[in-house]
Amino acid sequence: MRNFLIILFLLILTNCSLNKDSDYWTENSIESKTNQKKLNEILKKTEDITSMTLAEYEIYIDDYTKKSKYPDISK
Repeated sequence: MRNFLIILFLLILTNCSLNKDSDYWTENSIESKTNQKKLNEILKKTEDITSMTLAEYEIYIDDYTKKSKYPDISK
């Protein structure tokens, strides 16, 4: 029984992820909220694309490509 508990404990420890590159560790909710606010302001301008600045247009295109149904061929 003791060996079983040791093996179970080791399995639980090895399955825990402490990887700093993980999305859960690097997620910044404040930054994502500000980005969402910027995106909402840009989406209001989508009727007239010529009124957007270059930076706003790049954000708009990035969001549009994320929502597209086409596969990502850059991988």
